[in-house]
Amino acid sequence: MKKVILDLAVTLDGFIEGPNGEIDWCIMDDDMDFDGFLSGIDTIFYGRVSYDSWGNYQPEANATEAEQALWEGVHSKRKYVFTRQQRNDDRATFINDDIATKVAEIKAQGGKDIWLYGGAGLIKTFIKEDLVDVYRLSVHPVALGSGKPLFEDLQQRLKLKLVKTNVFRSGVVQLIYEPVG
Repeated sequence: MKKVILDLAVTLDGFIEGPNGEIDWCIMDDDMDFDGFLSGIDTIFYGRVSYDSWGNYQPEANATEAEQALWEGVHSKRKYVFTRQQRNDDRATFINDDIATKVAEIKAQGGKDIWLYGGAGLIKTFIKEDLVDVYRLSVHPVALGSGKPLFEDLQQRLKLKLVKTNVFRSGVVQLIYEPVG
């Protein structure tokens, strides 16, 4: 069965965005093997705001070949957008209700894993509903002091088991956890 993987950059002090939504602190090193991650998924879950911002993003014409290839890889995946809005868009499937049932149906389809891209509201819902199978958190060597926290409004403790750690040249440390229980 497919797994839902929350693959996310987070600051040392636990924020996923700065106070004004900034993500300019994110580091992308070639030794992070993001292409390897992309090759292990065939589906991406977006919230509406994230989809509108990044779901069909096209890099600048002068972007590097690596950046263009990265976005081509992202856009080759099946996309689901979780939103209360009714939308028609042939590049994605929109889910408006019964998230847990729909996620279970998608996971049962087989194939490669699912990237829970976000945004923050969708991530919060998936954590609350216990729909995340793997937490793949890349901790960046920066502290913002304020912003949007990753674990906001938890209703109960989230118990995780560390299954792997990766350290990159930039100082980013990737922690891969699975839920316990």
